[in-house]
Amino acid sequence: MKLLGVKTLLLSNAVGGLNRDLKGGDFVVLKDHLYFAGLGLSGVLVGENEDKFGPRFPALSDAYDSDLRKLALQVAKEENFEDVVHEGVYGMNVGPCFETPAECKMMLMVGCDVVGMSTIPEVIFARHCGMKVLAISLVTNISVLDVDSKVCANLEEVLEMANKRATLLQSWFAKIISRLPSE
Repeated sequence: MKLLGVKTLLLSNAVGGLNRDLKGGDFVVLKDHLYFAGLGLSGVLVGENEDKFGPRFPALSDAYDSDLRKLALQVAKEENFEDVVHEGVYGMNVGPCFETPAECKMMLMVGCDVVGMSTIPEVIFARHCGMKVLAISLVTNISVLDVDSKVCANLEEVLEMANKRATLLQSWFAKIISRLPSE
């Protein structure tokens, strides 16, 4: 994408809500992430660096562009759905299985608000390429914290909520895109 001139990457994903202030159908504008796969398995940028994409060791302290986050929150306010929009931290589980209650408790304890199985590799590579990033998560289910719970995360629940919120998310992204500065 960088070689095609793309300078801004907008991402969306489906997540489980860890933070108990979140409800199914809420949106979370990501402000940071915890990439558990990168803590011991392998990172996205492992291997020989291609200088045409970016530096060997990119900083990620600003992974999610502050101005884009502010714009997303402003558009939500103007469109009167700010009550279902939050900012938060994304924890990535490799998947494809849903998280265990112990994993969810640990992620919550270290500051994650939501958990998903995607997005972070794309964010890392986009930032490596010098692109600005905005990522918005849709809380499709509430993560299970109790091993004795009769509730289990399931794909049907995720898809049902994604379908319910698809039009709003598409409209939100369209309004954000219309207000991006032309470069």
